[in-house]
Amino acid sequence: MTIKVIGAGFGRTGTLSLKFALEQLGFEKCYHMIEVRQHPDHVEMWRSLSRGESINWHGLFAGYQASVDWPSCNFWREQMNMYPEAKVILTVRDSKSWYQSVKNTIWKASQQQAASNPGASSAMVFEVIWDGIFDGRMEDESHVIAQYDKHNKAVVDEVPKDQLLVFEAKQGWPALCEFLGCSIPSGDYPRVNSTKEFVERLS
Repeated sequence: MTIKVIGAGFGRTGTLSLKFALEQLGFEKCYHMIEVRQHPDHVEMWRSLSRGESINWHGLFAGYQASVDWPSCNFWREQMNMYPEAKVILTVRDSKSWYQSVKNTIWKASQQQAASNPGASSAMVFEVIWDGIFDGRMEDESHVIAQYDKHNKAVVDEVPKDQLLVFEAKQGWPALCEFLGCSIPSGDYPRVNSTKEFVERLS
């Protein structure tokens, strides 16, 4: 198998919904942060990448046809170099609502995990995401949003237009299926892992 779809959007932009949508369209499996929990041996690979080291991409993504969410979205350039024919989907949402969602969900969960169950997985999340992207300044809303906007702009500027879809979940099946050349399936586009659902799981 090879990666056919690269999700370049940050976490909390509808990435889990996109994972389920891509798998429903036949792009199985789709790599997401939840896969890291199932493959603890991947943790050190992601940490190596964050340090600029080379890894075995085919080994990391063995059995996968798509990738979305953190940590893989950090390395969309490297993935494009490895899989130049892949299409790129940049999931986006309003920056302020995105920041509040991140702060109230995965940032909070990461802090809890670091306090209660520190280890390699927790260290990777901080190294790759909270420190690697946001410089350890998650409480600084303007800085975090600036990094979010910078990332999105780089993707839009650098990915060839015919390979890129800038996608909001509310666009649903029509935009996604047209871009991927797939038939629109029956049923609604997946809507999962809302802030409310995430917060309820934390409490």
